[in-house]
Amino acid sequence: MRKARLFMALFAAKILVFIIKILGRGKGTALPGRVALKIYPGLISDLSSRIGKGVIVVTGTNGKTTTNNMIARILEAGGCRVLINREGANLITGIATAFAREMDFLNSRAFDYACLEVDEAAFPGVASRVRPRCVVITNFFRDQLDRYGELDRTIALVRNALKEMEGIRLVLNADDPLVAQMGRSTGLQSVFYGVAEHGGVTSQGAAAREAKFCPFCGHELAYRYYQYSQLGAYGCPGCGFSRPDPDVEGTSPRRGGSFTQCRVRFRQGSSVSLEVPVYGMYNLYNALAAYSTALLLDMDPQRAAVFLKGYRPATGRMERFDYRGKQVYLNLVKNPTGFNEGIGALVEMSDGGLDVMIAINDNDADGRDISWLWDVDFEILADCQDRINFVCSGLRAEEMALRLKYAGIQEFRLMVESDFNEAVSRVLNGGAGKACILSTYTALWPVERILSGYANRDQTPAEYLPHVS
Repeated sequence: MRKARLFMALFAAKILVFIIKILGRGKGTALPGRVALKIYPGLISDLSSRIGKGVIVVTGTNGKTTTNNMIARILEAGGCRVLINREGANLITGIATAFAREMDFLNSRAFDYACLEVDEAAFPGVASRVRPRCVVITNFFRDQLDRYGELDRTIALVRNALKEMEGIRLVLNADDPLVAQMGRSTGLQSVFYGVAEHGGVTSQGAAAREAKFCPFCGHELAYRYYQYSQLGAYGCPGCGFSRPDPDVEGTSPRRGGSFTQCRVRFRQGSSVSLEVPVYGMYNLYNALAAYSTALLLDMDPQRAAVFLKGYRPATGRMERFDYRGKQVYLNLVKNPTGFNEGIGALVEMSDGGLDVMIAINDNDADGRDISWLWDVDFEILADCQDRINFVCSGLRAEEMALRLKYAGIQEFRLMVESDFNEAVSRVLNGGAGKACILSTYTALWPVERILSGYANRDQTPAEYLPHVS
């Protein structure tokens, strides 16, 4: 009976994936899995048990898709067969779709690893089914309060689920106290990664800092420096909880063009050069998380670095396009910290002029409450607004324009265009030399389709991308 239900679940999911693809009705990442689980609730448990070397789960607030895809890139380049929810469908229905789409009843497609990006709230349910070999945690920030509730609740969900597991390894961000605490609070073996002090750190508290107090004793944390938000070198004067010494640490990070570069220092004392074709400090953290995972899986350090250099950004993760010689970036924004990092990129790109489109929706997947926009530090754009043209779009285009006006952006620099087609056309054909589109989740996919119709994705092989000097 169990085998018959598994067969029917797989058959139904595969048929739905095919129909959705033929009809062009979205990515088909949720409905097939939802139907399959209705037919056979044990589908994920059964299929994940077939993965030869184990399941890798990536969770956290920001960077899940990028980190997960980077891990898969390294493993695939190393000759492994990898099952992955590459599109970022990270709820239990998306996980079920990924398994049902890639595997079959006869188990004729053997996979070495499954790399699964998992939503924080869905983590307990998914982890109990897939029994991961290792869990990677990127960071914890406030995100969609109307859906997740307070951040403490999200962290507790992940922590309590980890306490129920045995024999797994954790890959943890040493620079985020909310993540680093998991090693001590769960007692699980942990590998820590982080970024060393460098010229770009600051001694001032960031605008969207989440971790002010020690997670163990409640004393206010003391910081020697910040990387961004609450990431940095912290210590508790009450109980001694502090940033752990990273097993894998990025040193001397440099950014420029489409590359981010650093030296990676290992606790054993050796080091390698790491270059990734993505922009920003937050993406360097994603790369270090992926690299640390590869080392945990006993991959050669030098080969893993070479493989990571060939990574290509997923949709909306500082993805690059070319429009008649004009470089265009597409980036997902969904919470204050991620938006602030995106704004930092805008400021750095604005020399020579920049056309910017900000697309804000408030559908269920985005979060109905858009008050988080007032926690974003748009004010830093005021000082360089003479180099930037703004187009606000999406269901909440007017509210976005209002937020920019209150941030000090002059009204004549703001254009409101709710229609995505017209907004994309305006930003592409603006007078600046570069363009950047920042978009919430449900706006990302229609904007990406429109942008793809006008512009070409940057398919430059990694070895020909400009190096950071």
